[in-house]
Amino acid sequence: MGISPQITNLMIILGMMQVTKKIPFEDENVLNIVRAVYIGSNLIIAGIYFYIQLQINKKKDMTTLKYVEPAPMGSSEEGKLVTTTICAYDLNQLRQAWRGQLMGVAMMSFMHLYMKYTNPPGHSEHHPRQVRHREQPVQDPCPRPRCLWRPQATLQAGPGLHERHAAGRRLCPER
Repeated sequence: MGISPQITNLMIILGMMQVTKKIPFEDENVLNIVRAVYIGSNLIIAGIYFYIQLQINKKKDMTTLKYVEPAPMGSSEEGKLVTTTICAYDLNQLRQAWRGQLMGVAMMSFMHLYMKYTNPPGHSEHHPRQVRHREQPVQDPCPRPRCLWRPQATLQAGPGLHERHAAGRRLCPER
C-alpha cells in the first residue's frame, strides 16, 4: 500500500515551495533561466501529448467501452452510463489534459506578461495591490487596523462602535 496521490502532490508542492524560496527571482538571469525551463518543460509535455495522439490514431481501437461517468460534485444524482469507443474515450481524455495544460500556461502568461509578477505564487512579500506596480508604495486610503467594534465596549454600557461611525461619518474618509 503506497501513499495516496493527494498526499504525494501536497508533499511535492510543499517541497517545491521550500526550494523556490532559495531561488533569487530578482536576478534577471535567474528569472530568464527559470522561464526557459518552464517553456522547455511545456514543449516536452506538448511533444508527449502529440506522440500519444499519434499512437491513439494509429491503433484506432473501435472496441465499445461502457463506463459510468461520475456525477458532479455536490450533486445527489447518480452517475450516468456512457457508451463510447476506446479511441474516442482516449482522445477525450487527451483533450482534457491539453485543456488543463493550456489553462496553466495561460494563467502563468497572464501573471508574468500582463501583471509583471515574477515570484511563484505564495512567495510574494508585497501587498496584493502592489503586484503590478511594485516600484510605487501602496497607497491605502483606509489605514489598518480598522476597528468597527471594540470588545471592551461590550463590558461597558456603550454600543461598542467607533465614535466616528456612531456620529454618522464615513469610516474611510476620501483623500
